[in-house]
Amino acid sequence: MKRRVLMQTGSILLLLGTHRFAVGASIVAVRIWPAAEYSRVTIESDADLQVKHFLISSPHRLVVDIDGFNLDPTLKELVAKVQPDDPNIAGIRVGQFTPTVTRLVIDLKQAIKPQVFTLAPVAAYQHRLVFDLYPSVQADPLEALIASRLGDRGTSDNEKSKSSDSRAQESDPLGDLIAQKNKATANPAPVAPKATINTDRLIIIAIDPGHGGEDPGASGPGGTLEKDVVLSIAHLLRDRINNTKINGNVMRAYLTRDADFFVPLHVRVQKARRVQADLFVSIHADAFYTPRPQGASVFALSEGGASSSAARWMADKENKADRIGGLNVKAKDAQVQRAMLDMSTTAQINDSLKLGGAMLGEIGRVGKLHKPKVEQAGFAVLKAPDIPSVLVEAAFISNPDEEAKLANPEYQQQLASALMRGIERYFAKNPPLARARTT
Repeated sequence: MKRRVLMQTGSILLLLGTHRFAVGASIVAVRIWPAAEYSRVTIESDADLQVKHFLISSPHRLVVDIDGFNLDPTLKELVAKVQPDDPNIAGIRVGQFTPTVTRLVIDLKQAIKPQVFTLAPVAAYQHRLVFDLYPSVQADPLEALIASRLGDRGTSDNEKSKSSDSRAQESDPLGDLIAQKNKATANPAPVAPKATINTDRLIIIAIDPGHGGEDPGASGPGGTLEKDVVLSIAHLLRDRINNTKINGNVMRAYLTRDADFFVPLHVRVQKARRVQADLFVSIHADAFYTPRPQGASVFALSEGGASSSAARWMADKENKADRIGGLNVKAKDAQVQRAMLDMSTTAQINDSLKLGGAMLGEIGRVGKLHKPKVEQAGFAVLKAPDIPSVLVEAAFISNPDEEAKLANPEYQQQLASALMRGIERYFAKNPPLARARTT
């Protein structure tokens, strides 16, 4: 029966061609945001859409019926927007199921747990219908980081073995005979092996590129988007962290997003805690009403009020990211996770100020500073109770000169290096605490 219904949908679509019905809402835009973590499909319209959805297996499909809506040509653009490397979506079909119902069939690459919800108009967006397609089986990010470290060890051991084999092949037979004779005549007493202490501890730095997906963040006068710039800087910082050791301890970077997709503020905090991060660094790019402000800033959380009116304004602006990006407020764990954002401690804030100070000093070596000290405000993304956390505003993207710098790959490299030096300066005075997590 289900197969016959879906085939009927395809037949109707062929009969409709490019014909558009004039009844109901109009589609403003359609977007797809693919990522390994989840893929998002967004349908933006000039009126609220009423939907019903259900899953079909063998093969996996998500069927969505939009009630009181007639086929819109813009909606059919979804078909061409599916990318071949989308981890979750194989394809999308759309057709007029009944005279007043439009049906979408999303062909899936794996079993998913969908979240389907609507968003009221906000910022530049009108009404949005959102499908968040989460894989049924989520990968464990901490296991991936540890596996990466163990993979490095295996490579290192293989290289040592190859080096040893090479030396054996190049050994001098006469020299070997002499060595064996000396060993037999000397007959030294056995020496107890020295006790070895394994001090190798995996140090994890959570890097949080701000905004993403439906939330572009600020934009410069030349059209540069904050979400793109900060993701690029985050990738460069990740490379530096993954190639650095602190007191012999291997470091690994974990990105809260490694592609262009939206991550709610409380989920960014949750992710950092899930991998037991030692530090949390959120990267952003300022914007203001006028193009004159310039310089980088570093923020830590405030227990009370903000350290300045500008800091308060900045925190309020950044904390609105969930509304713009599209948070599903009906998700079961949303309230629980947001409640955890009130568990920050004085010790965490003090450590955050130390980290921020170390970073600010290094950033000042490659660019201008907006303020000479670390500022504080109630940034939601900094409220991990057990992780020193800072928010870096790399520059004012609303300033034309600084927008050009932020878009410059060479400056991005310099800024990533400055952030890395700041992390190293922090650990030089504040060694990571001993934990059970070792490799």
